[in-house]
Amino acid sequence: MTWTMDAGSPPLDVMRLRADTPGIANCLHFNNAGAALMPRPVVDAVVGHVEREAAIGGYEAAAEAAGPLDRVYHGVARLVGAQPDEIALTENATVAWQRAFYSLSFGPGDRILTASAEFAANYVAFLQIAKRTGATIEVVPNDGSGALDPEALERMIDERVRLIAITWVPTNGGLVNPAEAVGRIARAHNILYLLDACQTVGQFPIDVEALGCDMLTATGRKFLRAPRGTGFLYMRRGLLETIEPAMIDLFGAPWVEPGRYELRPDARRFETWETNYAVRLGLGAAVDYALSVGLEGIAGRCGALSSELRTRLSEIPGVLVCDLGAVKASIVSFTVKDIEARTVMERLSAEGINVSVSPPASTPLDATARNLPSVVRASPHYYNTEDEVERLIAAVTRIAT
Repeated sequence: MTWTMDAGSPPLDVMRLRADTPGIANCLHFNNAGAALMPRPVVDAVVGHVEREAAIGGYEAAAEAAGPLDRVYHGVARLVGAQPDEIALTENATVAWQRAFYSLSFGPGDRILTASAEFAANYVAFLQIAKRTGATIEVVPNDGSGALDPEALERMIDERVRLIAITWVPTNGGLVNPAEAVGRIARAHNILYLLDACQTVGQFPIDVEALGCDMLTATGRKFLRAPRGTGFLYMRRGLLETIEPAMIDLFGAPWVEPGRYELRPDARRFETWETNYAVRLGLGAAVDYALSVGLEGIAGRCGALSSELRTRLSEIPGVLVCDLGAVKASIVSFTVKDIEARTVMERLSAEGINVSVSPPASTPLDATARNLPSVVRASPHYYNTEDEVERLIAAVTRIAT
């Protein structure tokens, strides 16, 4: 699967998009896989609601914003090709993933299939459930490019496979796992499929029906450009009708009479009553902004910038680009010979360039298999420019030489 700008679509107006992005005046921001720079409409949504809370009270401000708050569900649903009642809003992607995963039941001999580049945060949850229940965790082999091999996955399927859970784009590089191919296999065998899309949402178009996933989790702060403290869970309606959250409160499961509660009929059963309404409105503004820009155009520009960055970095003596996969996302991981990744990050930061470091602990299976040290992670977004890429290349060249 590749993403390119539609031939009939106009190119992105990068200068207008940059004008909407206050943070570009302060730095060259290549840490969008960590937390992207928010556009002005997102900032205004958050600050505006906080000011209303200060002016009239928190409960009153929430009641006043009831319409816009409800529209956030509709926006997120549109973003991923779902229905609003299949969306729950959460504090982050981890909470969304945990609420989905821990609502499932496992027993001795049940098999959980996952990918070699799985997030450590997800994998430790697999380990805990395996310890509690006797379920087993198995890693699907990779193909020649380093991505999960669908043919190998197909060969692993039997009646004991309870769940396929993978990360679409891992945290430590540009690899894109074949999420749609996995979905076709899961559906063919009626196996639950949980897809972690935290590095994908806001970077690529997403259609949960085409993906074939039963559950999808994501964050707002990364390529979607929403505030920190935002995320969401998609759960397919057919599954939602048969599943109960591991933990409930009076919002998701109202107490209807003595001795009985009743689950909400929609995905909001996975939410709790108290939440941060200001950042929820920011999430909604970020979704609307991404949809107005156009996900196909975003994906095309991200692909072009990251491909150029990857090519140019590989030309610098002493720099090793570490990305796997035939299809690559806008995350470029690299090392500089004889210089620790954190030192590289600090030296770039001193020049006003933001990157991050991905340590082996974040993706331990993949890092162990490839003997990876900590890697520098540069993640351009559509509001970055070709000139900024040149400046990053020049800075890394100075460090490496």
